[in-house]
Amino acid sequence: MARQRSLLSLVLVLLATFLISCGGPSVATAPPTYTPTQIEKIQGYLPKIEAVRDRSDELKELIQDNNWVNVGNFIHGPMTEARLNMTYIIPNLLPQDQPKARQVAREMFNHLVQIDQATESANSLKALSNTKAAFADIDNFLNLLPEASTSAEAG
Repeated sequence: MARQRSLLSLVLVLLATFLISCGGPSVATAPPTYTPTQIEKIQGYLPKIEAVRDRSDELKELIQDNNWVNVGNFIHGPMTEARLNMTYIIPNLLPQDQPKARQVAREMFNHLVQIDQATESANSLKALSNTKAAFADIDNFLNLLPEASTSAEAG
């Protein structure tokens, strides 16, 4: 009987120890933040994207003038470069922002394809609507970036 009590006491001590160790205070993890290296990489690509965004009126004028050769040059040159810079930024974003950023970059690519198709058929309305959507995609992407990188460009 004494042996059963000591065995039962040992089991209860082990159970209590296990429960206490599992029920300790939980450590709150800090929300993920950007490292200085990530901010630096993002800021390295950001001016090129913003420069293309600032040229939106130029592309609209080319479309309105039916200057299809230069429209093609613009979407295959600066617009494609902006999309490429977006893809370089994505791995430096916080993990929870990366899927949305990839989706926005994919949508921009689709709009560029639509503009290219409109260029081939000289369809101004299709080209203008997809141009507007492509530049909206750039703005959506820029909204995903950390404040420090977008405010550094403004100041």
